[in-house]
Amino acid sequence: MSFGQGGPYGPGGSRPPQSSRPSQSSTPDWAAMADHTAARGRRRRWLFIGGAALATAAVGAMVATAVVSSNDKGDSPDDSANHLPSQPTLPRESETPEPSFSDVAPPAPPKPLDIISDVKRDKAPLSARTLFPDEEAAKEGRSYTKGATASTSSCAAGTQGALGSVLSGNGCRKLLRATFARDGVAVTVGVAVFDGRAGAEKAKNGYKPNVASLPGGGVPSFCRQTACRTSANAIGRYAYFTISGYTSGKKVTTADTQALQAGRDLADYTFLRILARGNAQASAAAGTTG
Repeated sequence: MSFGQGGPYGPGGSRPPQSSRPSQSSTPDWAAMADHTAARGRRRRWLFIGGAALATAAVGAMVATAVVSSNDKGDSPDDSANHLPSQPTLPRESETPEPSFSDVAPPAPPKPLDIISDVKRDKAPLSARTLFPDEEAAKEGRSYTKGATASTSSCAAGTQGALGSVLSGNGCRKLLRATFARDGVAVTVGVAVFDGRAGAEKAKNGYKPNVASLPGGGVPSFCRQTACRTSANAIGRYAYFTISGYTSGKKVTTADTQALQAGRDLADYTFLRILARGNAQASAAAGTTG
């Protein structure tokens, strides 16, 4: 069957319009459907990637914020190296304890003269040997050798003349004697011991001759039937006397200087020995109380 010049669709040669709805019996456009599905998949993938990127950026921002915050608190190891240790905190003035002071004044150190002026304080052992311990007494290059020593509680027994009654009348407790000699001159020192200073001062002021010379220890009798030099003095509770003369029995005149010098040297030596007794006891007392 032939259709003429216009072809099978009429004279205009155009195809008649068809409906956009496919016929139920027509075949699906599988290519179009595949393209549409692929396009949808791409859009979903880009949305997912974009959301992940936003989430990553948000987490990064939070981490950065945390790092900045921690650095502000000085927790960064690098930042700690830039800080010096803080200075120690000193206590406030009000927290410093105040020193305390006792209202009781410390006792004054004992005075040697006070000790040797009172029998209650003058407690060191006392005898002719303790008071005159040296075998020689020296002064300014003059040396005297010690002879005999003696001690008695009967003070008058070691005296001659009126001195015994003077000592006993003022409360003498003991009389100590020691003799020293040099170049034919001998000196006996007599130390009368009282309870206090008053008795010793009265014995000195009321002095009358004399202490008895004491021979022995290589020194012969002297100053027994001849004129000699005498002296009297006191310190603390002690009154001390000297008698000096020649061992040959030679008379001592007022112009004689040798016997006079010997008597003065031994009187000074005795003074220092009594004072040394006080010093020793004062030092011991200060050491005990300190």
